[in-house]
Amino acid sequence: MPSPERLHAALASALQRHALPGQKLVLGLSGGIDSVAMLHALQHPHFSGYERSCVHVHHGLSPNADAWADFCAQLCAGLQVPLVIQRVTVNRHDSAGIEGAARTARRQVFEQLDAEFVLTAHHQNDQAETLLLQLLRGAGPKGLAAMAEAQVHPDWQARQLRPWLQVTRSQIEQYAQQHALAWIDDESNHDHAYSRNYLRHALMPLLEKRFPATVPVLARAAALQADALEILGDMARSDAQDCLHSDHLDCTCLAQLSLPRARNLLRWFIEQHGCPMPSERRLDEGLRQIMHAAPDAHVRVAIAPGFELRRYRGAAYLVPVRQCMQQTAVIWHGEPQLHLEQAQCHVLMTSLKGAGLSKTRLQHAHVEVGVRRGGERLRLSKNGPHRSLKNLLQEAHLPPWQRACVPLLWCDGELAWVSGIGFGADFLASPEEAGIVPVKQCHQ
Repeated sequence: MPSPERLHAALASALQRHALPGQKLVLGLSGGIDSVAMLHALQHPHFSGYERSCVHVHHGLSPNADAWADFCAQLCAGLQVPLVIQRVTVNRHDSAGIEGAARTARRQVFEQLDAEFVLTAHHQNDQAETLLLQLLRGAGPKGLAAMAEAQVHPDWQARQLRPWLQVTRSQIEQYAQQHALAWIDDESNHDHAYSRNYLRHALMPLLEKRFPATVPVLARAAALQADALEILGDMARSDAQDCLHSDHLDCTCLAQLSLPRARNLLRWFIEQHGCPMPSERRLDEGLRQIMHAAPDAHVRVAIAPGFELRRYRGAAYLVPVRQCMQQTAVIWHGEPQLHLEQAQCHVLMTSLKGAGLSKTRLQHAHVEVGVRRGGERLRLSKNGPHRSLKNLLQEAHLPPWQRACVPLLWCDGELAWVSGIGFGADFLASPEEAGIVPVKQCHQ
């Protein structure tokens, strides 16, 4: 199939599989040959039923960046396609390198776009290069699956669509030449200091000389890894039905799985928490400790930046690293909701007849909501003793790292409510009395 028909067919096929007529499509337009060719292809009458526009991310890294933005503006004006030019600041000292920092800045722009799909002009050669880069980084199936045609990003309003993953770079070049398209050439694309450029210009030509089908074979390998990744996800979800309880994994159940399945389940568990995936060494160390530690051992593994893997009473938890610092209690003046920043939660003050704390008593008292100060005591029944909050929290099997952040309510200086534990018996509403039921609501 000639290049023009092949590119149009690939674009049409992808949109038919994933999009509906009338939906908003935003093309990421860099001004390079790939995105310019896709913009041109989108002008075909076949795609007139979609609402099409472009976004150009101005990274400011090149002295030619302003000229590239002007080029995109003129191109879109000539085609009468709406364009947004978004300037970003790239952290040149980012630990991920300047490429990674630019990619992060670009993603932050894309995640704010109000559309059904963000189109990017990645092609088969990009897919092959991505697979090789991931192999050299020692990636697992998720990394080796490279790029999906359609991808949901948790923080994006739109889905990302890559319609040309089966189209080669040479086919795009032929298309651009046949239609006499103009484009810009980023000078950094020829800098071998960047790993992808080195692969593209130094390594890939050698591979293709020896193995002419290198690009399609590597792209096919990535597709097979994507299939394997889906199967691993299904297996993890199946194992989670037995091993996952609320917010933790049962370590005994985990230890009964084969090591590869236990490792796969732990990866899935980590991913569900939005935690960065740890290195294989750190993952294996965390798995070893939570599965084989003594029952009373306090396991605490720094599994990834900002997260710890902890074991408590035979269960494994993934815990964000944040300290519930001492704070001044919030005074309640009758609001329906109070915000406890240090405890990372809200407390909803819900009205309910005959339940919770006496509304009348609270309204005529000094009421504070906060976290532990130390030495608190609570009486849960009329004839019962005042018991230390420390013991109550231990008996409730609340993990130690959560105890400092438990919301409490004081009425005229006396502890009247502890989230997850109960109410002070002396403050309860009578069956016919209006009551206030505090409810902890964690931040999303």
